[in-house]
Amino acid sequence: MKILYLECSMGAAGDMLTAALFELIKNKDAFLQEINNIGIPGVVVKSADAVKCGIKGTHINVTVNGETEESEDHHFHEHGHGHEHNHEHNHDHSHEQEHHYDHSHDHHDEHEHEHNHEHAHEHTHHHSDLHEIEHIINGLKLSEKVKSDALAVYSLIAEAESAAHGVPVTEVHFHEVGTMDAIADITAVCLLMDKLAPDKVIVSPIHVGFGHVKTDHGILPVPAPATAYILQDVPAYGGRIKGELCTPTGAALLKHFADSFGDMPIIKTQKIGYGMGKKDFEAANCVRAFLGETEDSHEKIFQLSFNVDDMTAEEIAFAAERLFEKGALEVFTLPAQMKKSRPGTLIEILCQDNNREEIVKSIFKYTTTIGIRETPCTRYILDRSITKLETPYGEVNKKESEGYGIFRTKYEYNDLARIAIERNISFREAEKLIHSSFDNSI
Repeated sequence: MKILYLECSMGAAGDMLTAALFELIKNKDAFLQEINNIGIPGVVVKSADAVKCGIKGTHINVTVNGETEESEDHHFHEHGHGHEHNHEHNHDHSHEQEHHYDHSHDHHDEHEHEHNHEHAHEHTHHHSDLHEIEHIINGLKLSEKVKSDALAVYSLIAEAESAAHGVPVTEVHFHEVGTMDAIADITAVCLLMDKLAPDKVIVSPIHVGFGHVKTDHGILPVPAPATAYILQDVPAYGGRIKGELCTPTGAALLKHFADSFGDMPIIKTQKIGYGMGKKDFEAANCVRAFLGETEDSHEKIFQLSFNVDDMTAEEIAFAAERLFEKGALEVFTLPAQMKKSRPGTLIEILCQDNNREEIVKSIFKYTTTIGIRETPCTRYILDRSITKLETPYGEVNKKESEGYGIFRTKYEYNDLARIAIERNISFREAEKLIHSSFDNSI
């Protein structure tokens, strides 16, 4: 199984995650060319060597129309509340000086800066809402999978800003330069994750820093309210470093892609990437990424079981769909003999520890049971990966499974079904077509 482990002992930001993942790929020049040609207006992405505490890594620099955004996280503005555009700007992508709100970047100490703006509509900056951001991302030259990931990350950020500042999501706005910078970081990470295609992403507990930061809202605590909102249910700690180490963009990217949070697992590391921030601290200011393989795979899971005799087949099917949405690994049923000789249904759910509590709540919510049995167990699994194949009949995903001395492949059902429907042939004939197209190409 291919494992990506992200060590966030100095927090995380969009540019740092981009740089760490960038170091893991083979053809770096090709990636830079690709990201610079996906169509983000005015954006140029460059990489540069960087050294922190004697460790060599990479820094990613984003310019928008030749301008480097000093506070690099997306800049949010809350319009429509009667103020005269005294811009309340938000967070930089590099955690070094992030916080809410843009324009005169007078940086003091390590992470603090003030923005004193008394102008009202005298600038020419355009501000985008979430709908415009979605329009920009949907227009980029990216796969639907990468676009979907980028939009999901942006939704997490906008929801957090909305909750933190008490405004509807529709009234969260983005500063023009900061928006393009943020789109570059978010899409870059999503594209790199798609290229690396890890089977599992594990993230360390996140160092968020401590202290306060000055903004137009006043002096706010670290982590910033939006970051704290995103990191709900995520292991995080304050540590010894004063300042804001984790940005909303970094938090949202980690939360979206992480399968679990915790210590580094036992893996055979193949590559290590260092994504450097701009500031210097007593500790190396970087995100570290480990890409490696596990041995033949097994994992600890939990089996949740209960019996019902008062649910219809439709109700059980509906409950199963909701449980899958909550992250259940498997949901299946067996016929059961109940009390008073009544026929009933035994419902079995397999889940991982990190979402067990949520699934238990969902069982009680969507079924009629009043009790659940829990059994810890071990699941032995083959390592799985997906290879995208270009065929005369369109793109086809091939699943490959390996481990315990076994190797097997199969084509994705949805792809074969599409070909069968398009050509009015059987499912098996569609599979033969794919086989023959590769046989003929050899």
